Amino acid sequence: MDGPHVVEVLEALKNLYGTRPWNWHTQQKPFYVLIATILSQRTRDSQTDEAAQRLFSRYSSPQALASAPIEEIEKLIIPVNFYRTKAKRIKEVSSLIVRDFGGEVPRSFDLLTRLPGVGRKTANCVLLYGFHETALPVDTHVHRIANRLGWIETNTAEDTERLLKSIVPKEWIPLVNDLFVKHGQTLCSPVRPKCSDCPIAYLCKYGKQAFKGK
Repeated sequence: MDGPHVVEVLEALKNLYGTRPWNWHTQQKPFYVLIATILSQRTRDSQTDEAAQRLFSRYSSPQALASAPIEEIEKLIIPVNFYRTKAKRIKEVSSLIVRDFGGEVPRSFDLLTRLPGVGRKTANCVLLYGFHETALPVDTHVHRIANRLGWIETNTAEDTERLLKSIVPKEWIPLVNDLFVKHGQTLCSPVRPKCSDCPIAYLCKYGKQAFKGK
């Protein structure tokens, strides 16, 4: 995959969606990004943002969440999926941040992924959106669209992240997640993607095949 082709796709998506994040939780400080990303797992963005704002309006710091009653956390984050499990995880993560990091979210991928329930995607979200570093979170949208475009052929998010970093110019890496998420939510859905409305279909392996079949 050549650099100019990759940039052409990203330029088109940038022109279509802009570069300002649509979600509230990706425009916040590191601790809020961390906790909200934990909430976001298998939950729609709108529900994540509503739950995160309710939670932070009551408990706005790691110290406050670490000492908060688990039942109160559960009530505040309903209706996110698996809210009881997430409430326990949020309290545990907050307690560890207070105990091990002086109440500050660590600015390190390795340290972030040592926190319970924090995988590559969540850690990269904190680095990218919380600390504004060059990171590439890979969620289902990024994985699906990168493979549909024909840029890569991967089965795991980790492989997708590694290969995308090798083909996407460094200055574009911070925009990949947001642009692909917007595109996945708008046109490139998991089922019945709207290829006929897509401005990058002519650059997309999946899109070309879709039109060929008509």
